[in-house]
Amino acid sequence: MAPLLEVNDLRTQIKLREGVVHAVDGVSFQLEPGETLGIVGESGCGKTMTALSIMNLLPTGGHIAGGSIKLNGQELTTLSDEQMRNIRGNEIGMIFQDPLTSLNPTMTVGKQIAEAVALHREVSREQAMDRAAEVLDLVGIPRVRERIKEYPHQFSGGMRQRVMIAMALACEPKLLIADEPTTALDVTIQKQILELIDDLRIRLGMSVILVTHDLGVIAGRADRVAVMYAGRISETTDTDTLFNRPRHPYTEALFQALPDKAADAGERLYSIPGLPPDLVNPPAGCRFAARCRYAVDRCRAEEPQLVSEVAGHEFRCFYPVGPSERTDTGRLATYNAAPAEAALAGPGIGDVLLDVSHLVKDYAVTKGAVLQRRVGWLSAVADVNFTIRSGETFGLVGESGCGKSTIGKLVVGLEKPTSGSISFEGKDLAKSSAREYRRERRNIQLMFQDSYASLDPRMRAGTLLREPLVIQRLGSKQEQLKKVAEMLDKVGLPRTAADRYPHEFSGGQRQRLGFARALMLQPELIVADEPVSALDVSIQAQVLNMMKELQHDLGLTYLFISHDLGVVRYLSDKIGVMYLGKLVEVGPAEEVYLRPAHPYTKGLLDSAPVADPGAEKAKVSEGVTGELPSAIHPPSGCRFRTRCPFAQAICADVEPPVQRFAGEGHLAACHFPLQTALGDAVTASAALPE
Repeated sequence: MAPLLEVNDLRTQIKLREGVVHAVDGVSFQLEPGETLGIVGESGCGKTMTALSIMNLLPTGGHIAGGSIKLNGQELTTLSDEQMRNIRGNEIGMIFQDPLTSLNPTMTVGKQIAEAVALHREVSREQAMDRAAEVLDLVGIPRVRERIKEYPHQFSGGMRQRVMIAMALACEPKLLIADEPTTALDVTIQKQILELIDDLRIRLGMSVILVTHDLGVIAGRADRVAVMYAGRISETTDTDTLFNRPRHPYTEALFQALPDKAADAGERLYSIPGLPPDLVNPPAGCRFAARCRYAVDRCRAEEPQLVSEVAGHEFRCFYPVGPSERTDTGRLATYNAAPAEAALAGPGIGDVLLDVSHLVKDYAVTKGAVLQRRVGWLSAVADVNFTIRSGETFGLVGESGCGKSTIGKLVVGLEKPTSGSISFEGKDLAKSSAREYRRERRNIQLMFQDSYASLDPRMRAGTLLREPLVIQRLGSKQEQLKKVAEMLDKVGLPRTAADRYPHEFSGGQRQRLGFARALMLQPELIVADEPVSALDVSIQAQVLNMMKELQHDLGLTYLFISHDLGVVRYLSDKIGVMYLGKLVEVGPAEEVYLRPAHPYTKGLLDSAPVADPGAEKAKVSEGVTGELPSAIHPPSGCRFRTRCPFAQAICADVEPPVQRFAGEGHLAACHFPLQTALGDAVTASAALPE
C-alpha cells in the first residue's frame, strides 16, 4: 500500500525581529495506513512545529520554506487557505496539548463539536448535534445527553482531553496528530487517554502521529519512532530497536536521564549539559556536538547526514554509540560505556521535624448566586497522619483530586485545617495566630508547580529573589544583593540572570529560579508541589539533581508532591500514597515501589508508562480503572472499594484498619492487602512511622 503521509525535506521557518528561526530543517518521514509514529525530543526540538506544519497552523511569521507534504498523494504545501480548511478536521484531526486553552470557554462542548461537523458535512443542526453526542459516547464520556450541554470548565482535565479527541474524530479523519496529549495528567488518566487513542486507531483504521517528550508513552504505543533534535531527525527506527539498541548519543542520553533507570542502579541522573542551540544561527557541524560527551573535532566541523547500517534504522552521527566495528574514533565504543555517577547520599536523617496528626480539611459546598447557602461538605483531607524527619524526603503521590496539594497548602499555611495538628519543630502551627505563623513560615517554603504563573512577570529575577529578604527585613541592601548573587550560583544560573524577566528564561531555568526564591530565607522544609510534572526528561533530570545536591549541601528536608511514582522513588526516602483524602499506604520508598501492600498503589504502578516496549506489552493488570468518586459524597467504609478488584461486603461497611508490613515503617490500610501483614492491626496514631 502507498504511504498515507509522505514528508520530504520539510523546512519551516519563523521570521522574528532578531532573525529567522529554522524551526524544522530538512525533516523527512513516511506514515503507513494504520501506523503510529512517535516523535520525541526536548522542548524546542521542532516536534510540535513539524506537526503544525502538516496542519498548516503555523504561528505568526511562520511559513513552509521548502519541501513536500503529501497526504494520499495530494501535495498540501501548495493548497490555498480555503483548501487547507477542507483538509483540517476532515482528513487530518489534531489533539492539542492544552485542551482548556484550545476549547472555546463561551460555547458548550456539544456546539463546538457540532460546529466542526457542520463545516465539513452537509447536515442539519440536529444531525450535527447527534454526531457530537455519538463521538462523545465513543470516547467514553458518561451521561452524554447531559454533558453535551456543559462548558469546558465543568469537565476535569482528563474529560477535557476526551472532548478534544472527540472533536478531532468528529469527521472520521484518516490521520490523527496528538501533540503531548497526556502532559501533566496523572498516570491513571494518562493510561486511559493513550488506550483510548490506540483503540480508536484500530477501530477506525486511522494513522497516528504521537508527539511527546515522555519515552514511556512512546514505548507501548508507537510502531516507529523519530527522535528530533534542533529541528532535525537525529535517529529513526522501529520502537523495539530504538529502546534496545539506540545509536545516536542524544537518544542514549535521553534514556540515561530517566529516573527509573537511575533508581534501579542507585546512580545519579544523567543530565545533558547545556541547552539546545539557537536556531536563528545554527552551529556548523553536528548540532548536538556542543552537548555530546563523545564529540571530537570532526563533529564540530562537519555536518553528519542520516546514514543506515541496518535497513530501517537511520541515525545522524559519525561515531554512533553501541556495538560497532569502528575502532579509530578515539571514543568509547560500547553503549552505556560512559561511567555513571553515584547518587548523592542525603544529609543524614535527624529527629522528627514535621508531625501531621489526624489532619482534616473540609470545604463548604454552597449554592446560590447571592445567599450562598451551604448544601454540603467536600472532604479534601480525612484524618491523615505522617511524620517527616530532618534531612528526609517524603514523597506524596496519588491521582489529581486525592488531596495531596491540599496537604501541601495546609503545611505552608495557605489553608487552615478543619481539625488536627501540624507540629513543626514541636510547635502546632494549626493553633498559631496569623502573626506567629508568618514568623514560623520563614522555615517552611513552597516550590510551585507552575513556575511561570508563580513569578511576577513585571519584576526582574533579582528583585523577585530579594523580595523575601525585604519583607522579613533581613540585612542591608548590599547584603541582600550579595545573597541573591550567591543563590543564583547555588541553583546553577548565571549572575547576569538577575537582570532578566521571567519570560526570558526557559522552563527549566524558571523552575530553578522558583527554587532559588524558596531558598532565600534558608528554610528547613521545602514543600515541592509537582515541580517537574511538565518538564521534558533532560530538564527534569537537571532539576532533580539540583534538588538532591542542595539537600546534601544545605541539609534540606522535602515534602515532595507528585503523581509520578518513578520520580518520587528516585528522590524520596519514604512514600505516602493518597486516595480521595486518605493516606492508604506509607513506607520506605523501595518497599512501597517494589512490594506495594495496597491494591491502589499497585494500580498506580501498573498504570504508569514504562520506557521498555517489552515490559509495556507484557503488562497484565489494567491498573486503576473507573472514575474517581466525588469527594462530596465519598464511598462508605474503604473509599477505594468502588474501583478495587478485591472489594467485598466488609469494605463497604467497615473502614479498613492500618496494618504493618515487612520493611521498617511500612503501613497500609486495607482489608485484603497484597502482602502478608505483621501482627494485629494498629491505630492510626500508633502507626506513625518514627
